[in-house]
Amino acid sequence: MSSATRFLEINEPLLMKKGGHLASYTLAYETWGELNSESSNAVLILSGLSPSAHAASNAEDPTPGWWEGMIGPGAPIDTDRFHVIALNSLGSCKGSTGPASKNPATGKPYRLDFPALCVEDIATSAHQLVRGLGIEQLCTLVGPSMGGMSSLSYLQQFPEGARHHLSISGSPNAAAFSIAIRSLQRELIVSDPTWNNGNYDDKNWPVKGMRMARKLGMLSYRSWQEWRTRFGRREQDYFPTELFGMNYEVESYLEAAARRFVRSFDPCSYLYLSRAMDWFDVADGYADLKAALAGIQLKSACVLGVETDILFPAYQQKEIADALLANGIETSFANLESLMGHDAFLVDYDHFNPHITAYFNSVWYEDSL
Repeated sequence: MSSATRFLEINEPLLMKKGGHLASYTLAYETWGELNSESSNAVLILSGLSPSAHAASNAEDPTPGWWEGMIGPGAPIDTDRFHVIALNSLGSCKGSTGPASKNPATGKPYRLDFPALCVEDIATSAHQLVRGLGIEQLCTLVGPSMGGMSSLSYLQQFPEGARHHLSISGSPNAAAFSIAIRSLQRELIVSDPTWNNGNYDDKNWPVKGMRMARKLGMLSYRSWQEWRTRFGRREQDYFPTELFGMNYEVESYLEAAARRFVRSFDPCSYLYLSRAMDWFDVADGYADLKAALAGIQLKSACVLGVETDILFPAYQQKEIADALLANGIETSFANLESLMGHDAFLVDYDHFNPHITAYFNSVWYEDSL
């Protein structure tokens, strides 16, 4: 964890959507920029599945964050103007309470004793963080990837919780292809010989299952166009070539990425967060998405998607934009032509920065009137 990471202890029960509860829990977060005297310039970023709270470098921790090109003085999310908060999601293993955390009842990691986790629970806990930091209403709620789901739930549960919303490669529910990919990832993890029904330890870690799950995930994060442009059929010489083993650069790339990830993320946390995304449907119990978002009191919204995203396809971002517009919310939508698929918001700053800069300029101007 980053040396800049802070922790908020919430000592009141969190009643989970599917039953069960947490008597208390911890949320890890980091901040950039100053909160103004009216506490009106706060921007909350709800992350995807695997990031920590360290979204960008700062004086306490100069190491690059996972959204380094997006946050900072003069950056698209300008910390000279805004007080930016990045949250590590409930259920993660990067400082917030999750299946890898110690269960106070047993003194051992929760693992499968952790209550069933939903995106709605992540959103509820995020609101508790905002309230705990003394902020009554966010200036802007930002949700990329899984964070886009969490943001919609946040706004649905707390309709006046933010004045503006930036949704990036998010969705109102899990698409069938995404469910299929995540289902296979979970199956790979629980099929590992060392899974042991969640009773693994540092010496007996489901390395193979996590490694294969990560490779499968990497395939869904990028587009075939990028694989073709970036790797083609070039042969690799990084790893030993074995019978039916790695011969090509694209294979060695996946292997290196998987090896970096295997020990950096808890398998149970991965399973819980993955399943939470599959369960999510913000329109569940409503006639349609417009009805599901009808109560939200936003001044404006910006919804961004990527044409080559197969995990959170662009039609889902269009659905969100259309529903917000149908509810009278001033909403802009852009379907970007990046080759980098779902991961584009993390790496393709050339395409994303102009849109996000323009949106936050408009937010700053509108709130200054």
